[in-house]
Amino acid sequence: MRKATKADIPQLLELYRELQPDDSPIGSAEATVVWEKATNNGVAYFIAENRGNIVASCYIAIIPNLTRQCSPIGFIENVVTAAEYRRLGIGRKLLKKAIEYAKAEGCYKVTLQSGIKRSEAHKFYESVGFDGNSKRAFEIRF
Repeated sequence: MRKATKADIPQLLELYRELQPDDSPIGSAEATVVWEKATNNGVAYFIAENRGNIVASCYIAIIPNLTRQCSPIGFIENVVTAAEYRRLGIGRKLLKKAIEYAKAEGCYKVTLQSGIKRSEAHKFYESVGFDGNSKRAFEIRF
């Protein structure tokens, strides 16, 4: 488990194909621009590796906040573990690493969202410590 670096982008893009298989692939140049923008603005990517291969990832955005004595909020997104590595505790360890990072950054809470029909994922997130009943998320997609 470690924080990802720019050199990890090609493998991250491969892993994200499992998360969003219907998305059109993006090139390394475009991904590098997004990486720079994200990591320069409070986003940290965490990965789990097995023999040099990235097998799980998530990112956490640290969002500045004017409430709670200006304590930031951590927002976790794009949680994915390669199919053959699921149910081995890797995702749990990875999320705990991101949560520890948020604590170290002074966040007063960490939140994430999950598709409404993903009941297995919901059980997993609750087993890590997330409360699936404390908030209700709303979105607008474009």
